[in-house]
Amino acid sequence: MLKILRVLFVVVLFALLSVNSMLFLALMLILFFAIDLKNIKKINKKVLRSILLFNLAVTLSFFIMFFFKENLDLWYLLYINLKVYAITYFVTLFFSKVDMVQFFAFSRNLSYLLTITMSQIISYKKSFNDLKMAFKARIVKKVREREKGFVLKVFEFFLNKAMQDAKEKSLAMRARGFFD
Repeated sequence: MLKILRVLFVVVLFALLSVNSMLFLALMLILFFAIDLKNIKKINKKVLRSILLFNLAVTLSFFIMFFFKENLDLWYLLYINLKVYAITYFVTLFFSKVDMVQFFAFSRNLSYLLTITMSQIISYKKSFNDLKMAFKARIVKKVREREKGFVLKVFEFFLNKAMQDAKEKSLAMRARGFFD
């Protein structure tokens, strides 16, 4: 059954990536919505949170670029945003139904990379929650300047943590023969 799901995932993902039709994307989204009607809101919230910043940056870049060229293609902009949304919705829906660890168990390297990625996510989430709780515990009244300073310090912390973790993971993977 897992082999069939792997093939299905690759086929649907490839179709979403390669077909250049807004009608196809819309129909696929309707199909995805129909697969799990009761969790549409939950999955939609995850998808929108994960792509909002990226889509906003791309959309604004298109507006700026086409503003100077005076030929803004709104249909293409809508198509790109719809494609990103459809792909992200599909992947989120799929892995809400299929265990990601078992899905990638066919490959030792992919399993190892998934384990590293999941441990990083858990570590960063815990660190962020710890920092947030520490901030709330020390600040009685919300002050904008302190919040801005907190956000900058948290950003700096995670940037440094990411750089250090990347070095450590790279060395660990090199030691296990991943870069041969």
